[in-house]
Amino acid sequence: MKTKLIAAMIAVLVVSVTMGSLSLAQNVDAQEVTPFPSREKTISVAGIASASVKPDLLNVNFDVETQEKTAKQALDSNSELMNKVISAIKQAGIPESEIGTSSFNISPVYDSYEDKLTGRWTQELIGYRVANVITVSTVKLDSAAGIIDNAVSAGANRVDSVYFTLSPAKQQTLKDDLLGKAVINAKAKAEKALAPLDHKIIGVKLVSLDEFSIPTPMYNRVAYALEDSRAPTPVFSSDQDVSTSANVVFIIGSN
Repeated sequence: MKTKLIAAMIAVLVVSVTMGSLSLAQNVDAQEVTPFPSREKTISVAGIASASVKPDLLNVNFDVETQEKTAKQALDSNSELMNKVISAIKQAGIPESEIGTSSFNISPVYDSYEDKLTGRWTQELIGYRVANVITVSTVKLDSAAGIIDNAVSAGANRVDSVYFTLSPAKQQTLKDDLLGKAVINAKAKAEKALAPLDHKIIGVKLVSLDEFSIPTPMYNRVAYALEDSRAPTPVFSSDQDVSTSANVVFIIGSN
């Protein structure tokens, strides 16, 4: 009886091992039949877009400097002179909202001399200097000559800079427009490159946008006709080139 029971258990074990081996063989065959997935094919292209636009913002920086024996005297003198300059700028049609202070400084002024007995150099405080710089930012581009002439006639010591640029609103509009054109340019380049290869764009993997680029403001040198005060100061604006770019990675496939 025991012999029959042992023989039956051995038979079951052999059948179980055989079925497991058969199942493993079937799995191996299935893996061999399944094709290996193809790798994703891509093409990376840089698209660019540019435009030449007219500036819509005029910026002029005026410097008013005064020097007196005391700080209060220098400040009072500077305030009086600056009020005259601002009033003259307003007379050129510029509202107060377009005039602002860009820097203000009070500093001591020293005079250096050599002591004849000791030969040592000594500094002596001789007064205080107040420097007040104001900026005019206006969309009235044709008023540049009038603004400069009025301010200088009223007592502005120096015209630090005169330049034309793009207002923030115009920059944003151009940025939105050029970014779209840069992406379209990248797609056109990719399509031209793929045509001879019998491939086409089937998707987009990545889009990287570069920063919107505007040129550094060109500072105009201001020429004053001192001998003939009736001659206006010549200031001219010119178009500015702006650009942006976009890097796009396209997923491609055969036609």
